[in-house]
Amino acid sequence: MKQAPKRTPPASPSLAEQVGAKATRKLKARRNGAPGVWFGLGMMGLIGWSVAVPTLLGAALGLWLDQHYPDGRSWTLALLMAGLTIGCLNAWHWVSQEDRAMHAEPEDEDDRQP
Repeated sequence: MKQAPKRTPPASPSLAEQVGAKATRKLKARRNGAPGVWFGLGMMGLIGWSVAVPTLLGAALGLWLDQHYPDGRSWTLALLMAGLTIGCLNAWHWVSQEDRAMHAEPEDEDDRQP
């Protein structure tokens, strides 16, 4: 019978390396700071307005078109949905941009390990 070669488990970091990595994470967290409650409230407001404004603008334009150009179509409903779609895409853009910014780790000289 042929024996499979034994796999060696990956070397676990030494205690000094673990402590060093934890200290580096703490220093980075202190330097960058955690977003507070006001940041969260501001982000909710930004997302709310980024959805509400295009939706209301679409509805207003639709009402104006329905009053000035009466037709069998409801421009109000169509432009309301278009504004809502644009607003949701806009909110998604802002959230993904903030998510990328929060998870981006710029490599500082202090963070490099020898």
